[in-house]
Amino acid sequence: MTAATANLYAAIIFDFDGVLLESEFAGNMQIADYLTRIGHPTSAEQSMANFMGLSGADFLGAIERWIGRTVPDDFHAEREAENERVLRDGIGAVAGAIDFVRALPAALPRAIASSSSTHWIRTHLDHLGLRDAFEPMIFSGKEHVARGKPAPDLYWHAAQVLGVPIAECVILEDSVVGATAAVASGATVIGLCAGTHCAPDHADRLRAVGVTHIAHDFDDVARLIA
Repeated sequence: MTAATANLYAAIIFDFDGVLLESEFAGNMQIADYLTRIGHPTSAEQSMANFMGLSGADFLGAIERWIGRTVPDDFHAEREAENERVLRDGIGAVAGAIDFVRALPAALPRAIASSSSTHWIRTHLDHLGLRDAFEPMIFSGKEHVARGKPAPDLYWHAAQVLGVPIAECVILEDSVVGATAAVASGATVIGLCAGTHCAPDHADRLRAVGVTHIAHDFDDVARLIA
């Protein structure tokens, strides 16, 4: 794979979970298992459809609307225990992600703009051996903006710090929530359907929120930006 001709765009901005890190399916399976156990049968697919890409109060609000009540206190403890486990042990990369990032031209500005915390992002970048490819351009919807995804603010913030007009950026997104934010930002958006969490109809769900470019793997991404 080569991204050496990736010069259609002045900068590339990556979502993280589900784009670079294979974390979405495992995380949503844990949520689904928990909700099912407390009496609200939920599949991993339903969890991904309703909660994926959200953070903070938006994430909790979506779960509470789904189950029709406040989440029990032990939900937070179980989530924290799962997060600590994967932060310690690591999670694999989305297929082709590492080679793609390493093939990008060194001079091409790039950033990560994710709903996850910077601690989560940096720890997993260390596991993947990719932190040097992005540091210090690592931005969190929990830490850098008042409104996280699906608002476009995090992508605007990333472009501003990169010093590149958002209209000259390309964004890689996998979730409907994140793609909604990316489309609203005014950047070119590539909907990535490469992760194991992407169902057969995932591209259709991304197109429904305005994504026009779909990539089923990182070879597709390389062709779209070349």
